[in-house]
Amino acid sequence: MQTDIDHIREIEVVAQRGSETRDPVVVQSWLRCLEKHGLDPTARAEAYIVPDAALRQHRQRSEDLIRIARSGIDDLYKLVAGQNYVLLLSDAAGVTVEYLGEDGQKADLRRSGLYLGAEWSEARAGTCALGACIETGEPLIIHQSDHFDVTHGGLSCTAAPIYDTEGQLAAVLDISLLSSPLARASQFLALNLVRQTARRIEMANIMAEARADWVLRLAGSPDFLDVDPQAALRLDQGGRVIGMTNGAARLMARSLGQDWRRGGGLIGRHISDVFNLDLEHLEDLTRQRAPQDRLIETRDGYRLFAHAIEPRRSPMPILAPMQARAPRIPAALRALAGDDPSMREIIEQAAVLAATRAPVMIEGPVGCGKSALARAIHDAGGQSARAPFVTVACETLAEDEAAILFGRGDPRSYQAGLIDTAEGGTLVLDNLAELPLRLQARLSTLLAEGSYRPVGALRARVSHARIIVTSRGGAGTGLREDLRHRLAAGRLVLPSLARRQDLLAVVAQVLAQAAGCPVSFDRAAVAALARHPWDGNLHELTGLAAGLTGAGQGRKSLVLGVAQLPLAFRQEAEAAAEGPAVLAHHLAQHGWNISAVARAMAVDRSTIHRQIRRFGLQRG
Repeated sequence: MQTDIDHIREIEVVAQRGSETRDPVVVQSWLRCLEKHGLDPTARAEAYIVPDAALRQHRQRSEDLIRIARSGIDDLYKLVAGQNYVLLLSDAAGVTVEYLGEDGQKADLRRSGLYLGAEWSEARAGTCALGACIETGEPLIIHQSDHFDVTHGGLSCTAAPIYDTEGQLAAVLDISLLSSPLARASQFLALNLVRQTARRIEMANIMAEARADWVLRLAGSPDFLDVDPQAALRLDQGGRVIGMTNGAARLMARSLGQDWRRGGGLIGRHISDVFNLDLEHLEDLTRQRAPQDRLIETRDGYRLFAHAIEPRRSPMPILAPMQARAPRIPAALRALAGDDPSMREIIEQAAVLAATRAPVMIEGPVGCGKSALARAIHDAGGQSARAPFVTVACETLAEDEAAILFGRGDPRSYQAGLIDTAEGGTLVLDNLAELPLRLQARLSTLLAEGSYRPVGALRARVSHARIIVTSRGGAGTGLREDLRHRLAAGRLVLPSLARRQDLLAVVAQVLAQAAGCPVSFDRAAVAALARHPWDGNLHELTGLAAGLTGAGQGRKSLVLGVAQLPLAFRQEAEAAAEGPAVLAHHLAQHGWNISAVARAMAVDRSTIHRQIRRFGLQRG
């Protein structure tokens, strides 16, 4: 066995001349420890366990992931139980947020850092499986003397990354031994186990998120397609990728010639960009056909078996409920509804909430209209037209700036905060996840009790301000669990612009306001606008409208062709596939006259009926 002195000398030699005997992953990690993290191989570092308060924050941010991963990690631990393995689940910062180990080993495990709350980032612990996995994004083994710090020389650690559906590293799954067989090859089975479990956790995550969307599951063998697929893509109704497992990200990146680590460049791509497949043929990949007949091919020639899972529809009730009286929609909210069924439901909920003083949480991607909806709820609330409407950007508040929000001092020397400023009106907390957790705790008390205690004050103050918060939503939002629960009853989730059925009507309305006259589009422009991903949502649409300011002056109407759209739209139009937004546009234009729509789209009536059912379109 290598002595501590020999190990330190080997690291020094590797730093100068490299190594032909160590795994390249280990060598690269050693070099990062020396050059990037500035670690000293002669220093013996004790295991670092984060304070309890910090651990609670890390676990709160990871609670959705822990819930989804629970079954997978329990099953994995059953496979290795009795062999002295410890199972660790860390977040992307390397902090252990879940731990399974034998009770009799707890003291030794805590001392070695194989315990809940231990930080295993490479910068903190040197070369280790968790830290190296975070740095490389790859499954790997760090066995005994592979560790940079001699303190960890007896450990054998095996880890695999877990990615979220947007391609970002979310967690690392690790199984470790306090002492292990000398041969590094003894851990290859462990490597396969953590890799498979990580893949299954990603699969469970994407299936949980994709209840209203298409899912395309992929496997190299038809026999395992339904029971253990290798990868999965989540698709919107237009055929764009809105979620993926890491296996799917690698598949897409290879086909597109991109880096799979840059998941943002893969989200939003059309399915036909990756596979020799269009949206029309997704139905051919459902269970209506045998698995061996569902063969597809990537653009770079890789063949896979596919299983397309249709969006889940809400079941029809056995007994029809009594018709509830539709809520009266105030004008301020009605202007936001458009012709999209999901937006109409959201606006109806917002109308109900606006008539109360209940707190509201508005979720959705950047630019989808959260601020506009908050203002409309305020305007529809029935309070005086002079009632204050105060917005605060939560990312601008530091943890020691509670007084800006809650005020400071006692009644004799009181300094008002933003809650006081909004008294009798509305306080909007924009991007609540960016509010420091300590201030979130104060806010949770305000929502629960209707009162708050200013900084330095002995008595609480009653508030009559309505609280509206906005959030980008998704897993790991950074919100305290109790705060999220208090806001859950008033939660409104806005869709992205690209997912609205009335996309083209919204585009036409905004462009008409800028141009000064009604705007319509030729067929190529309709296809280009429908296919465009609209990553910036309404912000991007506003930018497009700015280029048409005053263009319709003196005209009765303006017809836009694809040549008059920006270059990005024209490039997308070259491969445009008509999806639900195009069909919804034609249905609205022709008053749902199926024959007229079929003529306009140059297809037969049965195709229109089939597409209406597939996309779940409803007449407004």
